[in-house]
Amino acid sequence: MARIDDLLKAALIEAGDKPSDMAKSDEKKAYSEKVSANIALAVAEELRQRGMSEARPAPPGELGGSGAERRMAGGIGAKKVDVTWSTEESGLILGISIKSINFKDNRTKNYQKNLTNRRGDMLIEAVTLHRRFPYAVLGALFIFDSGAATDNTLKRRSTFENAHTRFRLFTGRDDPAGRDEQYEAFYFMLLDASSKHASYSLYRVGKHDEQIEFDDMISELVERVAVRNPDFYEYEDGELRSLS
Repeated sequence: MARIDDLLKAALIEAGDKPSDMAKSDEKKAYSEKVSANIALAVAEELRQRGMSEARPAPPGELGGSGAERRMAGGIGAKKVDVTWSTEESGLILGISIKSINFKDNRTKNYQKNLTNRRGDMLIEAVTLHRRFPYAVLGALFIFDSGAATDNTLKRRSTFENAHTRFRLFTGRDDPAGRDEQYEAFYFMLLDASSKHASYSLYRVGKHDEQIEFDDMISELVERVAVRNPDFYEYEDGELRSLS
């Protein structure tokens, strides 16, 4: 098992038991925020291990301050970003946005109710950051409860399959002059976790039947940083190395 998987599983178990779909909205909101925050901490720790020593968030005191998620000044306003790596010289170099849908709608009995709103939030975030930092590599991680892959009916596909169709236009930004609303790389996670166990599967958006490892996601983002900044960094064996 890769290091990032150990970090993630510990983070997800620490988030505790998921409330029921019938729980109060504030309970569900608190759980979703805890899951996203814990995943952000795990991802940032992995990035620090791979050469991005100032990646945030971090535990209090580890980076000489609170270590909290960073608020970045964007092209159309400031934006909190879940995971960031930035330098004084370049500004934002890598940002990762994390969103989730963990609970099914009690009326429709599926997970699709807030999908359009979440997509809008993520596209606004990409536009805001890319207009200020066109060379930044932006990754996105959208987490679905594992039930989103099996909530299909005779008349509709599952939320998970529908999401691949609705989001696939917004991944694959390979050029700094590309569309601001696109992410360099966009991933979906199917999650099943509690205080005793954590399992998940990961997919590139647009490829719902091709599972990848989380370690691959991190490596792809690190490599994109090196490709985007060839005068300053190189990619070697999954890590980022400074050329200075």
